[in-house]
Amino acid sequence: MRKINIGLLGLGTVGSGVTSILQKNSFDINTRTGADIKVKRALVQDLAKTRDLSKDILLSDKVSDILDDPEIDIVVEAMGGIEPARTYIITALNNGKNVVTANKDLLAAHGQELFEVAQKNKRDLYYEASVAGGIPIIAALRQSLTANRISSLIGIINGTTNYILSDMTDKGRDYNEVLRESQELGYAEADPTSDIEGLDAARKLAILSTIAFNTRVTIDDVFSEGISKVSKEDIKYADELNCVIKLLAIAKNQEDGIEVRVHPALLPKNHPLATVNGVYNAIYVVGDAVGETMFYGKGAGSLPTGSAVVSDIIQIARNLESKSVGLSDCDSYRNYPIKSSDDFTTGYYIRVKVKDEPRVFASLALFFAEAGISFASIIQKPRSNEKAEIVLVTHPCKESQLKQAVASLNSYSKLDKIYNVIRMETNGF
Repeated sequence: MRKINIGLLGLGTVGSGVTSILQKNSFDINTRTGADIKVKRALVQDLAKTRDLSKDILLSDKVSDILDDPEIDIVVEAMGGIEPARTYIITALNNGKNVVTANKDLLAAHGQELFEVAQKNKRDLYYEASVAGGIPIIAALRQSLTANRISSLIGIINGTTNYILSDMTDKGRDYNEVLRESQELGYAEADPTSDIEGLDAARKLAILSTIAFNTRVTIDDVFSEGISKVSKEDIKYADELNCVIKLLAIAKNQEDGIEVRVHPALLPKNHPLATVNGVYNAIYVVGDAVGETMFYGKGAGSLPTGSAVVSDIIQIARNLESKSVGLSDCDSYRNYPIKSSDDFTTGYYIRVKVKDEPRVFASLALFFAEAGISFASIIQKPRSNEKAEIVLVTHPCKESQLKQAVASLNSYSKLDKIYNVIRMETNGF
């Protein structure tokens, strides 16, 4: 049985999950691959720290001990961040090693460069764990669904924001209160910006879109908007409209280009994603042959993410056994244009407060009519302090049209406040 050695860059949440799975399931993993897979060495910052590890794993605080070791076949990057992870991966590939990474930030920004280095050196670069933790969505897109032309995918791919919105929906709590609790529980970082502003989901969507549409999509191509403006009042109105509010990652391949966006959205309660709650993730994919499919599971955590990393290790081990490493391309053989956000077409939920006077509603209707927008429904609550709160729900229109109507609203003397504008994904799924 051939021995395959792994060098692990990082022993944090992901790295510890990888070592745990490889140790616990070693018999099955080795039997399935026909190889003896072991972690030979791990890079750590503190050599003196006590760790629950096999004594066979050597620890080092020098990355060269891994990157320059000729006995190491696979380098697993579990550090995160752009640098020095990018440099370490490039060095590993140039040194003839195969690489597994869970680094969504790096792939979203520099994926093309890394894949080109892997291809030049005829080595594998696998990255299942970079999106949606233990959900095998990348393998599904690259293998099981590769016979399809993917027309769209829509996902809940950030557990922190899904936990916050789910708790606000189920318990009627305020955004700030739930955010603080999610930080105390460890779901949100001390600085939660990447999650709550949609940046984490945007990086993951860039990776998924690149695979699904065979066109290079980077983080700069993805429109992103966070959940910090969503209030419990918005959630109550969504319920009246038979919808829930989710932070959605949406990618569509349309005749005029690829649409990639992350933002809060009203989603019908009968959509399969509407019942995905808490820290769970799910991705809903539509292919021309398979139709509608959905992938669901834990989107983060030591063992779910470690499971995805180990699955990549197993695949590379099989490739090494069959002498077929380095055969996979970087997926980007097409060059579809990326659409401007002005050309996105959705319905809109607009919640405003205006002076409760004659002809005010007629003026609101005129602003939208001048932008070519019609209303699907209107909700008006009883007046308070001579002012009225109104929710306008539009039929699908372009973002550029909505911007025109909102600009007119903002200049209207009878307007007190625009509370929120939220997109609606109620068509085409």
